[in-house]
Amino acid sequence: MMDTLLKTVDLKKYFKTPSGMLHAVDNVNIEIKRGTTLGVVGESGCGKSTLGRTILNLLPATSGQIFFEGEDITHASKKKLMDLRKEMQIIFQDPYASLDPRMSIRDIISEPLIAYKEAKGADLYNRVSELMDTVGLARRMEYYFPHELDGGRRQRIGVARALALNPKFIVCDEPVSALDVSIQAQILNLLMDLQEERKLTYMFITHDLSVVKHISDEIAVMYLGECVEKAPKEELFKNPKHPYTKALLSAILEADLKTSLAEKTIIEGEVTSPINPKPGCRFASRCKYCTEACTATSVALEEISPDHFVACARKDLF
Repeated sequence: MMDTLLKTVDLKKYFKTPSGMLHAVDNVNIEIKRGTTLGVVGESGCGKSTLGRTILNLLPATSGQIFFEGEDITHASKKKLMDLRKEMQIIFQDPYASLDPRMSIRDIISEPLIAYKEAKGADLYNRVSELMDTVGLARRMEYYFPHELDGGRRQRIGVARALALNPKFIVCDEPVSALDVSIQAQILNLLMDLQEERKLTYMFITHDLSVVKHISDEIAVMYLGECVEKAPKEELFKNPKHPYTKALLSAILEADLKTSLAEKTIIEGEVTSPINPKPGCRFASRCKYCTEACTATSVALEEISPDHFVACARKDLF
C-alpha cells in the first residue's frame, strides 16, 4: 500500500486586518499519498494558494500541524527548512512574475543547484542542459530572457527550476491558468509524464474542474478557507454530496447537453466574509438546503463512505 507523504492536522492560517482576523485556511485536514496527485479546487479567494504556501512553510501556520514523511515540520528551524526545500518545491501561477527578468534561462535553472552546492563547472552546465531537455526547452534558448519567450516556455522554466533538486513533493499553484488551452494540455501532460518517471507527489491547485479531473487522483473542495468535501476523483464526479460541490460540477458544460437548465444548480447570494466568520457552515447563506442546524455550529469533515469525506449538517440529503 502507498504510504502518506504529507498530512495536515487542523491546519489554520489567519491574517490580521483592520476589520478583524481573516480566516484564510481554517481547520484543514488532508493526506496526500506518495506518488499521487491531490487536486484542490474552489472559487478564487477560498484559500487554495494560502494552503499550499503554508504547507511549504512559505507562510507560518497560525496553528495546527504539518507532517512530511511522518515528521512534524510546522515550526521547523531555518536549517531544517533549508533541507526541506530540496524535498518540497512549488511551481507558481504566473510564469512571468515568478521569474527574474534579469536572468537568462540557464541562470534561473542553475540557481537552486548553485545555492545548494549540488553542481559546478561542467557538471552544472550538463545538469541544466538535461533539465532543459526534460521539460522540452530547446538548448538554443539557454541564454534567452523570460520576456523573449511565450507563456508556455516560461512555465517550462518554472517546472525545470522546481525539478532541479530532485524533490519528492511539488505544489502546483494554478500552473496553467494563465496559459492558452492548447499550451495548458502540453504542460499538464508534461507534469503527468514527470510524475510517472520521477515518482513525484503533487498538490495541484486550480479553479478549473476539467483540469483537476484530468490530472488528480483525489480532490479536495475548499470554500472560504475550509475543506468541505474530499474524495477520490471518480467518486467525487460521480457522487458529489456537498451542495457546493454539486453546484461546481453542474457548472461544467457537458458535451451531450442532456442536463436541462432546470437540473442545473445555480449558486445565488453573496459570498460570506472570511473576516471573523460566524459559527456554522460558511456556504449556508448561498445554500438552498440551509436549515437552522446549518448555522448553529460548525461541521467537521466526516467519512460517509470509504475515503469520501463531507462537511455538511444535512446528512439526510446524502
